[in-house]
Amino acid sequence: MNEYIIYHNPRCSKSRQTLAIMNEKNLDMKIVEYLSEPPSGDELEVISKKLALKPMEFIRKKEVEFTELGLKSYNGTDSNLCKIMNENPKLIERPIVVKGEKAIIGRPPENVLELF
Repeated sequence: MNEYIIYHNPRCSKSRQTLAIMNEKNLDMKIVEYLSEPPSGDELEVISKKLALKPMEFIRKKEVEFTELGLKSYNGTDSNLCKIMNENPKLIERPIVVKGEKAIIGRPPENVLELF
């Protein structure tokens, strides 16, 4: 089993830098290109707990979908927001690295060092 999971976007410089740090450490990891393999709503709820953040705290507010979906004034449940993020994976902040019961957002990429 992979010890680390990185939700990665190869087009994102921060995501590539975070992955490079992890590769330098020769970590056993699973790379999930979340735009083509988005985590389910339930998985996002688990990630939310591991990040110790509400889903609205790791959503990309500058994406067009955020405005188009009316999320600026969203007052629904966290569970429903996770489903929306699953259906619109561009809204998921990146990269997210998970190890066991803890997760971090690699912004800046050096944040990943907290998991080692």
